[in-house]
Parts: sequence; C-alpha cells; structure tokens
Amino acid sequence: MKKLVSPCMIVPGLLLLAAGCASWQAPTQLDDATLRQRAATETMGDITVKGAVLSIAENQQFFGKNLVDQGVQTVWIEVANNSRHTLLLLASGTDPDYFSPLEVAWPYHRKFSSAYNDQIDQHFDKLSFKNPIPPGVTRSGFLYTNPHFKTRVLNVDLLGQRALYPFTLFPPVPEQQDDGELERIFLIVDSAKNNSVGSEALLRDMLEQLPCCTVSSTDGSPGGPINIILIGDLLHVASALIRRGYRQYPLPVDAEHEYYGRPPDIVMRKSAQGGATAAWLRIWVAPFTYQGHPIMLLQSGRPVGGRLADTESGNIVLHPDIDEIRSMVVQDMMYSGGLEKLGFVAGTSPVTAQYMNEHLDTQPYYTDGQRAVMFIITRPLSLSDIEILDWVPLLERREAEAEADLPRENNNAQGMP
Repeated sequence: MKKLVSPCMIVPGLLLLAAGCASWQAPTQLDDATLRQRAATETMGDITVKGAVLSIAENQQFFGKNLVDQGVQTVWIEVANNSRHTLLLLASGTDPDYFSPLEVAWPYHRKFSSAYNDQIDQHFDKLSFKNPIPPGVTRSGFLYTNPHFKTRVLNVDLLGQRALYPFTLFPPVPEQQDDGELERIFLIVDSAKNNSVGSEALLRDMLEQLPCCTVSSTDGSPGGPINIILIGDLLHVASALIRRGYRQYPLPVDAEHEYYGRPPDIVMRKSAQGGATAAWLRIWVAPFTYQGHPIMLLQSGRPVGGRLADTESGNIVLHPDIDEIRSMVVQDMMYSGGLEKLGFVAGTSPVTAQYMNEHLDTQPYYTDGQRAVMFIITRPLSLSDIEILDWVPLLERREAEAEADLPRENNNAQGMP
C-alpha cells in the first residue's frame, strides 16, 4: 500500500515554511469580565480608566497566541467617558514605541495565504482600542506595548476639548512574583514626609550635602555619583519618564549599587535600536521631602557604544562621559511636558577626562560634579513654561567657556599659512 504524504510535508519551491502549515482559528471566548475585575482603576472627574496586563493564558484566550513570546506586553484599557466632551486616547503617552495591531499580527502570517493572513489582521485590529470615545460611552480594547516588569507603570493620556486628562495606573504583571516592591516604595515615601523641607534655600543645602556616590554591595568601593534629582509626586514623575520611553527594567547588576545601604528602589531603562540599552536610571527615594513632595535621587548612565553597543555578551561597560547622559535626561524631561523648574547643585568633586585617564583603575568616569535638579508637576507644560533656577549657573558657565574658546580658535585660524 502506498503511504500517504500530508500536504504540509511538501514545501513548494522550497519556500513554504513548515510552520506555515500550523492552523490558527480566531478565538471566540472574548469575555473581558476577569480583566475588568482585577484591573487597576482611577477616576478623574467624570472619567474613569481601568487597566490590566494580560497573562499568558489571557493572551491565548483573546489572540490564540502568546504575544509575550514576540516581546509584546498586551494591556487592556477601559475608558468610561461620562463627561460632555469626546475623548481621544493617545497611545504614544502609554508607550512612545507601541506596536500597531498589524505589526503584532505579522509574525503569525503564512506565505502565499492572503485570506488566512487577512483573518489574523482583522482579528488583531478588531480587538485593539478604538478612538474616539464619545460622551456617555464606555470603550475598551487592547494596546500592544513594550514590556514592563513586576509592576506596570501604565500611562493613559486622554485628550479632550482643550484639555489633557493624564492617568497613571499600577497594574501588576502576571506570571511575575510580586515582592511588594510598590508597597515598599510608598512606605519609604510616607516615612520621608515626617522630615519635610519647607524652604528652597534649605532644600538646596541638603541636596548638596547628600553622599556623592553609590557604594558597591560586594566590596564597599565607591560607585557612580548621584547626578540627577527629581522632585514631585510619584505618579507625575513616573508619567514623565514613561512618556519619554523609560520602562521599569531591573537587571542583576543594578542590585550591586547601594545608596542609603539599600539597592535601587526603582530601575528604569530606555531601550534603543536592536534592543540595545541606551540609558539606565537607578532611583532611590530620599529620606526627606520638599513641601511634602517626594525626592528621587538618580544615578544615570549608559553603556560604551550607546545605542550601538553590543549587549549580546551582557558585558555592559559604563560610558565615562556621565554628564552627557545627565543632559539627555534633562532634555527628556523638558519634552515630557511635566518639567516645571530646572536647576543645578554641587554634587561631587569635578573629575577631568585627563585625570580619569591617569586613574582608570579607580576612576571610570569624568564629570563637572553637578547634579541636575528638576521639579515635576502635572502636565501639560510647554518649554516656555520651564523656570531656570539660579542655583549653580551651569548654563552661563558653559556659555562663558565656549566664548573663551572662540578667540583661540580665531587666532589659530589667523596663524595658518
């Protein structure tokens, strides 16, 4: 008897992949009741927003695939608009690098199967969140975002008539152990409120007296300096960072850096092309507040090679020009729409590039020694709204240095044959 051969074992023209023979059926169990029940919720006036991160099982339930395998974190959002205005959900506020529905559906396409591929595309598009949200309407759907770990910082920006309604939710990430990180951070903030600084002058003095640098948890050796300070409510600070592409992404190496005798309370990273790490922010909550507002102390850094760094080996080396990444974060906060005030205070002794090169065994970075201090409030603000504090006139000093270099450049040019 001749043995039958399945058509899926034949590869026409050696182009049709075997994986293409796997079947996909549009799921029919699309009830989101369980998502609504466990979602994080926030209400602002007549608008209520719910948000939840899908589990692996829920990905399978709604999409017939586990989107986590593709590096996509699916979030469910529901907006109840009981206001008098039509609203628009701004997906870029949730994730500046969010995925479109057709982009997420693409890896599940078959070659030479347009009808099959159209079915997948239509299903993913049908489940995505749809604008607008008219008055009196409750609308829900999915956004496809880059992963956050442990607890999701979920921004939901709703644009109304000449108004922006910014929501920040903290839904847990399923399948990841809840170690009480968020509760621990809020406890530190509550404790810090017992030591509130009232005047700007005293605040500046206390910020300048902070320990300069982190300490290694392994041998007690000094680490990198604290070079950025963010002042504002946690929700506003988290929202500003998320809008500029920072995501909660701790790695084992971060726990080796301690300040106040503990590892970072929060670690955020801003990814770049090819998955390379462009910048990291190790964040500690200070043991005091400013007029009741939390103060976050940041150690910023980026790897040698920046966005073009080779991260495959896991050997991430700090780029020595740490002032450059500080400047990048300042600019990010300027464009976040939440920066109210900007100033600089002395943080550590200046280190020149020449000194660093002479002491590479102990000094892996160079810096002007200043800390950028930024006050973050509820957005939106424009660039023209930012107040520059005359604490350490760093900008004026940079301008003076640049002007001082001009005569030398002109003299050199005049002396050339």
